[in-house]
Amino acid sequence: MFAGKSLAGTYITERDGMAVIKLDSGYNMGVPFPACTLVEHLPAAPVKGPAVAQDPSLPPLSIVSTGGTIASRIDYRTGAVTSQFDADDILRAIPGLEKIGNFSTRVLYTILSENMTPQIWQELARSVYEEIRGGAKGVIVTHGTDTMAYSAAALSFMLDTPVPVIFVGSQRSADRPSSDNVMNALCSASAAVSPLGEVAVVMHESSSDDFCVIHRGTRVRKMHSSRRDAFRSLGLPPIGRVEYPSLGITLAEDAVRRCDTEPVLLDALEPRCGLLYFYPGMPAGVLEAFSGMEGLVIAGTGLGHTSTGLIQGLRDLIDGGTTVVMTTQCLFGRVCDRVYDTGRDLLKAGVIEGEDMLPETALVKMMWVLANERDRERAGALMQKDLRGELSGRSVS
Repeated sequence: MFAGKSLAGTYITERDGMAVIKLDSGYNMGVPFPACTLVEHLPAAPVKGPAVAQDPSLPPLSIVSTGGTIASRIDYRTGAVTSQFDADDILRAIPGLEKIGNFSTRVLYTILSENMTPQIWQELARSVYEEIRGGAKGVIVTHGTDTMAYSAAALSFMLDTPVPVIFVGSQRSADRPSSDNVMNALCSASAAVSPLGEVAVVMHESSSDDFCVIHRGTRVRKMHSSRRDAFRSLGLPPIGRVEYPSLGITLAEDAVRRCDTEPVLLDALEPRCGLLYFYPGMPAGVLEAFSGMEGLVIAGTGLGHTSTGLIQGLRDLIDGGTTVVMTTQCLFGRVCDRVYDTGRDLLKAGVIEGEDMLPETALVKMMWVLANERDRERAGALMQKDLRGELSGRSVS
């Protein structure tokens, strides 16, 4: 009994002197112990379920698990969301996956995405490359949503893939009634067997369970902290959609198609690069933190500006060997530093215009470019060349 009502639920654990009860709705509530009546003592659930029977005639797909909410559940001891599922658990937890492909799984990490590093991106790229070389016709990477766009962009540059490499996550864990993990996982599997042949992110399109969107790996951004439809393509439309629950695929004309070539791995990254968001009043001394680094991306204001007071510091960085690329924190539109005096002064100092690249994508691209091209002039030219759809000749949104 609680607040005069009789409620049925399952006792989970004790926390802060209260019994934590999972209700039939899926939500948890804390109840004083004297208000609880034990009706039945259920036997403990098995730690692992039975293996999922798979159809070897279906396309071979690989799940590479890195962790994140899609691979998480509530830790009832603390109430926190923690990464506890491995890829085999995901296959058991998502009924229907076994009807789309014949899956193999690889657990690379079980971490929250804020703990990603360039080194882990390299390990991830090598793992995906090995899975494709091993015969996978599509690879699904389960990943936390907070930094998924960085990782997708990193693999876009490091891996020339003939098959789909699909990043997927969920905004809400499997324990919650509003979890998006099942729909996102099934749509990602459908995208993994589609005619696509590039790195992409597949996530909810709206707050309804009707479509997932296929975003190019270099053009996607997380735009909301908690909504299921948090991801958007910026600078160009999405490259495809997946209808749910039919899982029918529609690809845009400019989506790169699947082919029969061998995958190519270029996994070198220069980690000594940074990303700086300019703000009004930023002291020039902030730039000293980037002295000696190989590269710096600035997310400037409007068309790509900083204050006049930072220009000499940027010139000193460039003269000292740091490649500096200007992007815009507006997200839509492109950099043009030839309109105002400040912009022209930045160009004279040696700052490179980042066109319409997202700041995060520009950072990852800079790490890749500077690791593969040591000549500064040619590296600068590569930063302004479209390599993986990260740049467009004109802005369409």
